[in-house]
Amino acid sequence: MTRNQIRITLLSGFALVAALIASRPVAAQDAKEPYPNMAPIEQYLMDRDAEIALARSAAPDAISHDASVIVLTRHGYETAVQGKNGWVCWVGRGWMAMFDHPEFWNPKVRAAECINPPAARSVLPYAYKRTELLLAGHSKQEVIAAIKAAIDKKELPALEPRTVSYMMSKDSYLTDYGGHNGPHMMFYETAKDGAAWGANLANSPVLAVNYWYISAQSYPQLKSFPPLSVFLVGVTKWSDGTPAPSMSKDPAANVKSRGTGDYSLDGSQSSIGLPSGSLSHAKVPIEGYSSVFSIATPLLLRWLMTSFMFFTV
Repeated sequence: MTRNQIRITLLSGFALVAALIASRPVAAQDAKEPYPNMAPIEQYLMDRDAEIALARSAAPDAISHDASVIVLTRHGYETAVQGKNGWVCWVGRGWMAMFDHPEFWNPKVRAAECINPPAARSVLPYAYKRTELLLAGHSKQEVIAAIKAAIDKKELPALEPRTVSYMMSKDSYLTDYGGHNGPHMMFYETAKDGAAWGANLANSPVLAVNYWYISAQSYPQLKSFPPLSVFLVGVTKWSDGTPAPSMSKDPAANVKSRGTGDYSLDGSQSSIGLPSGSLSHAKVPIEGYSSVFSIATPLLLRWLMTSFMFFTV
């Protein structure tokens, strides 16, 4: 193991979050992508009331009750409920994961999230922009170029400090892998690595991921984007206070191994080896930017990745 690599062990619940971000090889190495194209828009839409309820379930009622709620329409997100505390709750779709995430077009993804006022002002505008462009039929390359132009023209805001995201809904669907969900919180930083957070270290509960991509090789233009890290921390309860599923002392026992994939996380030649659907016992390259999303989000990792969106905003 080189000094640019570090072995980490992640709890299985947290691995479900990260699975949305980095549970599979990048597209260039996977000849058969599960979701190569966007599905019909109807598959991404929800009943309006159901979407409002799912969005609010992302955070404890003390936070989400007075939050604004936005819902997805055929042309983008719109405000369904005007809140009073500055927070915004919403349900992200798979395309809020890294641009090269294999579940980017997964129509099953429903990532409930509540974000605080700084995140609503400085992170959510990127979600609006991305969603509107994709739903208008633009390609990923065109969306990336449009977002970069908007950043250069200062039409999109710089990240504000103290941005926080709650993703604690027991009804979210973050990824096809593992248990599909896992309660967690996310924090956004312009840092290029997770050193100040102790992220991606052995037995650390903190995972640092790249907001923009899994591998810069997929979309090289993303390397010129402002650095943005998402820090994910798994929690033990759902937003209603009930306990999340218990975890084995051996993280690997909580997920099913489906083979091993080796792929770059940050565009370097270093690679990560792990059972598909798990980040337990993974070797993660650390070259200034600790990257895995979604994924997740979103990751949850985003997308967690989706996922983290995994799933990430």
